[in-house]
Amino acid sequence: TPDRLHQLQIDIRALIAEYRPVAVAVERVLFQNNVRTAMGVGMAIGYTSMLIALSAIFVGVKRHRDEALGGVIRFWPAFGMGLGISLIAGVFYVLAWEAALALTGMDYGAKFAELMIEQRKAAGATAAELAKYVAEMESFKTQYANPLYRMPMTFTEIFPVGVLVSLISAGLLRKSSFLPARR
Repeated sequence: TPDRLHQLQIDIRALIAEYRPVAVAVERVLFQNNVRTAMGVGMAIGYTSMLIALSAIFVGVKRHRDEALGGVIRFWPAFGMGLGISLIAGVFYVLAWEAALALTGMDYGAKFAELMIEQRKAAGATAAELAKYVAEMESFKTQYANPLYRMPMTFTEIFPVGVLVSLISAGLLRKSSFLPARR
């Protein structure tokens, strides 16, 4: 409610004024009871953190260009290096997700299906449309429970972002005048 948020703001400001922290981190989504909001925010945070993590592509390609190649790299070798980093990042991403599911016991497939059905209801789906969609979501939950389905699906969340970052990095860093090496 607005009153609770206002009180939270007052309390946080008081803590900041009293302790004067150098850095602050938010660990948990405060509106976890609203599945739709939490999923949307979670996706935004997830893709933002992917972009930040995949900035290692740019850093790695630039460092290789500047230190090993004398400040010059062609597009395709830079792109290939970026794809390699993306592949490794994708594998770690999948393993981290699998570990998170195993350690928390979360049934992500069920939560996702619930959200999607809720959205269809809110959009005014007819009873017949909703029944068909519920059956599709039941099928999804069954498939998502299978790691051989879930792991490639999880990989495809991060890898396209890595490909995009690799393309941009290769396009920028092939120009030796772009952020030239410091000598």
